[in-house]
Amino acid sequence: MSVTVSRPDRLVPMGSALIRDIPPDQLPKVVMPQCEVRPVLKGQKALVTGASSGIGRGIAAALCAAGADVMINYVGNDAAAKEAAEEATHCGCAHRGRAIVHRADVSDEAQVLEMFARIGDEFGTIDILVNNAGLQQDARVEDMTLAQWNRVIGVNLTGQFLCAREAVREFKRRGVRKEVSCAAGKILCISSVHEVIPWAGHINYAASKGGVMLMMKSIAQEVAPWRIRVNSICPGAIRTPINRAAWETPEAYAELMKLIPYKRIGEVEDIARTAVWLASDEADYIHGASLFVDGGMTLYPGFEAGG
Repeated sequence: MSVTVSRPDRLVPMGSALIRDIPPDQLPKVVMPQCEVRPVLKGQKALVTGASSGIGRGIAAALCAAGADVMINYVGNDAAAKEAAEEATHCGCAHRGRAIVHRADVSDEAQVLEMFARIGDEFGTIDILVNNAGLQQDARVEDMTLAQWNRVIGVNLTGQFLCAREAVREFKRRGVRKEVSCAAGKILCISSVHEVIPWAGHINYAASKGGVMLMMKSIAQEVAPWRIRVNSICPGAIRTPINRAAWETPEAYAELMKLIPYKRIGEVEDIARTAVWLASDEADYIHGASLFVDGGMTLYPGFEAGG
């Protein structure tokens, strides 16, 4: 039986018309969430890699607002890192933590070891690692250089491994501090919808995120008995400077919406709130999961009317 929906101009059989053909003015207006900031990470110590801009910067600010002391890792812009620390510590929350900055290339083992030594000196330990540092160097497969391949894999995958390894070492050494958290430590790997969605022209990036997925799950399987939780957050299209061309103009935004069933772009705060919750004891029984925060991008929207 065919189901129809009423529209001002005509009746549209839902079995034959595309849902995306419904005019935007017939859909509900976007209402953004208003969420209370609570001190669910009070007393915890966190490291966020790649945190001088974009998603990493938003996560660092949110962890700090939730009560954690945060090390903001960055590799390039000193001024941007200091601005991120200022933003994190001037959030207006009475229970906010403090923030420090540390420059390190996460693909370099010696620099990672030095960074973890400093977080031990500054904070005493680490409770939360957010493996966020990542980059793109895009090219068609026949044009991609080995340097482009190695750089993206080095930062996006090897960098996550090196930081996770050092965090696990500290979590096992220290164990559970029940007055701080019921877990010995939490690792959040920032992956992407492209750990499952192929991406032509970005094979190094997609391969790195596919690797993050199985690396995360394998680490999670290994360290679970030590009460170390390991999960991934997989963002879809998020409004950041790196992808400005995809959302800046009305025409570009309309094209982007064809890929997002929920019909709004993601905001940095969507990922930041997820990170705070997933790092908190409220999510204690979530382990080895890839949590997609994508407005439904992984629901194959091209098939929304049956293909």
